[in-house]
Amino acid sequence: MTKEVAFCRLAERLLRHPTAPYHEHAVRDEVERICAEHGLTCARDQFGNLLVRLQQSRTKRPLALAAHLDHPGFEILRKLGPTRWLAQFKGGVPDHFFRRGTPIRLIPGEISARLGSRRMNKERQFEIRARLAPPVSPTFAVWDVPDFAVKRGRIYARACDDLIGAAAILATLIELKKTRAPVHVIGVLSRAEEVGFHGALALAATGTLPHDSLVISLETSRELPGVKMGQGVILRVGDRASVFDSEATRFLGEVANELATGKSFTFQRGLMGGGTCEATAYQEFGYRCAAVCIALGNYHNCGPGHRIRSEYVSVADACGMVDLLTQAALRMCGYEELVKRLPDRLRRLLREAKPRLAKSA
Repeated sequence: MTKEVAFCRLAERLLRHPTAPYHEHAVRDEVERICAEHGLTCARDQFGNLLVRLQQSRTKRPLALAAHLDHPGFEILRKLGPTRWLAQFKGGVPDHFFRRGTPIRLIPGEISARLGSRRMNKERQFEIRARLAPPVSPTFAVWDVPDFAVKRGRIYARACDDLIGAAAILATLIELKKTRAPVHVIGVLSRAEEVGFHGALALAATGTLPHDSLVISLETSRELPGVKMGQGVILRVGDRASVFDSEATRFLGEVANELATGKSFTFQRGLMGGGTCEATAYQEFGYRCAAVCIALGNYHNCGPGHRIRSEYVSVADACGMVDLLTQAALRMCGYEELVKRLPDRLRRLLREAKPRLAKSA
């Protein structure tokens, strides 16, 4: 089985489960099943975030890989009638995408419904209507687009953001576990990111994650000028709110340069200021943070013509992310050496420059 096929199979297991802020339970359960199958230790914190630990070396500084389990969706507020509910949308989608009649799927039960009228003077509150009364009262709803498909080297799904990041963490941990590599890696899968990093902030504030962890935030991010889908994983130097740790980013850059000596690995570098990611949240609580992402099409299901569509990513880009994270975990033992390469180069250039400059002054 190729690594692309293996990644798609792993991602499909997550993407088949509908998810929304505070309603990540089904996909979290799937993550726990995958961990059990591969002998990975995982546990929930008091807020329902999931931490997956792989410690095959007692001396190495932890590498924490962070992604989130939710995606924008509707929270059911109350029942209005046998086939009508009042719901509030949670997450960042522009107003003009909320067209009456847009297909909705009620969860649990996978009941087909339609978006109704918006409640005036209420924040993102809508009526949702179904044709038939469901046997179980729904608790949330998602856009009714295909769960998962692979076409022409791309994954199409409702929630690439950020279940592709979660799949990349699991793929990295499975590979490192299989090879018995001497690493210390913590996968951090948080809840309710789409409403303001609630899970990540709660976890960071309690200090559950070791404070010497190097935190790498994983995302799929809206394609912007300067980065292109299909041209590799992106070293994200910052987001709309902040710039990430220079030393940590330099470490990832050195690891990526080492990998790029082979012809099969490519990477890009960009600010990716289209949104804010969890690295900003962890950084504000004192963690040293870097970030990686891959380019995302139809960000938050916002497609052409103001229509709701599947998100999509490049399978090759996602596998490149796994390659980079795997190698970063292996190279944590050489972290200091790698981040010193730039200052060492600059000092060497200074030694060459001073006599030349003095002679020609």
